[in-house]
Amino acid sequence: MSTSGKETVEQQAYLTRFLLDYTALPLAEGVFLRGVLPTRNAVRIVTGGADAVLAHELVAYEIPLSDEDDEAVTAPLVLGWTRALLAGPLPRTDATVMGMPLVLVDTAALEPASPVPADRALRVLRTLAWPFVESPPSPALCGFFFTGPDSMRLYLAVEKAGGLIAADVRTTGALTALLAALPSLVEEEERWATDTSDPHCARLIDLTNW
Repeated sequence: MSTSGKETVEQQAYLTRFLLDYTALPLAEGVFLRGVLPTRNAVRIVTGGADAVLAHELVAYEIPLSDEDDEAVTAPLVLGWTRALLAGPLPRTDATVMGMPLVLVDTAALEPASPVPADRALRVLRTLAWPFVESPPSPALCGFFFTGPDSMRLYLAVEKAGGLIAADVRTTGALTALLAALPSLVEEEERWATDTSDPHCARLIDLTNW
């Protein structure tokens, strides 16, 4: 993986870690985070209702990883831009990804929404409970996507795959055992498949029945 590729993975992993709370805490009234899809030089923030998983219930906003000065964008900025977009009508778009409307965000023309009290409280709690580390866990979680009431797709950086591996898992069953085995399972090339419907991964592993 190139230096720039490693930097992209680290930034996508950082953004994913920061935004996880908003799967349970609403971004706006009735709107939650339903996925962070990693793509080249950007992340796609997927929003929808609390339990939305169908494409017509979701909207993806593509936000670049760097600003007009080529500086890496911060997670609070991504959150602020997403909230600003949700405060207005859905921008017109003809683009789609995985069946969802895809909005390409011009961050230079968008003023981020101000933090809400819960954001500031989370900043304090994260800093104390989850201190900053230079390197993300391995394999780095660079994104996720809810695929059903008890299933999700995890986007993991596995160097020998030549890109991200998407692992489909269930959130029920022997979850502790699955999470312990996951770093080894994603390295097993005989499990790898290709999913042409998902442009965010190089390979796919189905662990829903593991």
